[in-house]
Amino acid sequence: MTTDQPLSGVTVLDFTQVYMGPSCTQLLGDYGAEVIKVERPGVGDLSRSAFPDPAGPDNPIFLSINRNKRSLSVDTRSEEGKEVIRRLVRDADVVVSNFRAGVMERIGFGYEALRAINPRLIWASGTGFGDSGPYAHKGGQDVVAQAYSGVMARRESEDIPLSVYPTTLCDYTTGMHLMQGILLALLAREKTGEGQKVDVTMYDSMLHMQMQEACMQLNRGYEVNWAAMPLSGVFPTTDGAVCMVGAFKENPLRDISKALELDEDLSARPEFSTKESQAEHRHELREIFLARFATGSTRHWVERLESVDILCAPVRTLAEALEDEQTLVNRMVVEMQHPTAGRVRALDAPIHLSRTPASVRYVPPRLGEHNAAVLRDHGFTDDEVAALAGAGVLR
Repeated sequence: MTTDQPLSGVTVLDFTQVYMGPSCTQLLGDYGAEVIKVERPGVGDLSRSAFPDPAGPDNPIFLSINRNKRSLSVDTRSEEGKEVIRRLVRDADVVVSNFRAGVMERIGFGYEALRAINPRLIWASGTGFGDSGPYAHKGGQDVVAQAYSGVMARRESEDIPLSVYPTTLCDYTTGMHLMQGILLALLAREKTGEGQKVDVTMYDSMLHMQMQEACMQLNRGYEVNWAAMPLSGVFPTTDGAVCMVGAFKENPLRDISKALELDEDLSARPEFSTKESQAEHRHELREIFLARFATGSTRHWVERLESVDILCAPVRTLAEALEDEQTLVNRMVVEMQHPTAGRVRALDAPIHLSRTPASVRYVPPRLGEHNAAVLRDHGFTDDEVAALAGAGVLR
């Protein structure tokens, strides 16, 4: 094992907040990058106040996506604050933001302005819709992206009301695309010596997540709905629910009939004998499945389905999943000791590298905790740091 992580020596100026951007920059930090989190004095990242919590600005929402970062609380509205950022840009490899399109340009930190200072700089931006087009002015938000991209409209059946997917899949997916873009740009810079602009949008990320469905729609005019497949679904049991996926087998309905201990092989019925007829009579199949699953426990039916190699799982809560032995074996929970929040448990990085694994070098920072240290590390004298603090630029 080596202590030289993949991104050691890479300096990131992180203007991001809430979830999309910070999820990206935390992973960069997990694998060795020096991440300087630029925050507004007195306020900081919006996620510091997302939920009322005894820990205040160091609440679990903020702590979950801001380890391995150092906080620089600087007033970028002032000319002195802007100059601080411009000096840091000279040493930086990456600048990351997830403001609305045009905000970085308006505050003086657009791509062209910063590239003039450092041609090797990678300027990465995550927005809702991009910097042009009819929606460029709109703010990016997870639920809005679900609605605009078609994701929200697709559900198991038309009689189920439209609803919000309760996990922020749009923010997370876009954050991961933002990280990928940064890594690609770093690789390209090794060849060319020059930086570049990286743009990702929530809208594009959610469209891209639907690659299979989109290709079918574009070429056949047919909407694929994986949730409406006739041999799949979620079925209540006597003590919970089972998720079943009847796929990837020659005749899954025959095996499902066996697992459910039915009196007959349903695939032998004419109305269920082909994939097409199963789809046509999906409602009848579902009624049979619902009635049968309701007679036994979740564990019983999972064991029965697994005995004939039908994909299935108990429907777990997040709390149950976090306590699962598999979560422990996969080393997915990391523990940190925070100076104000105390003992903190959070999810670890999901990318497991054998020689250069993720590590926790810094616990999530308190607002402005590293003002002096960051500036001194990047060439500011003690007198300059003191003057900036005295003028209220650093708070």
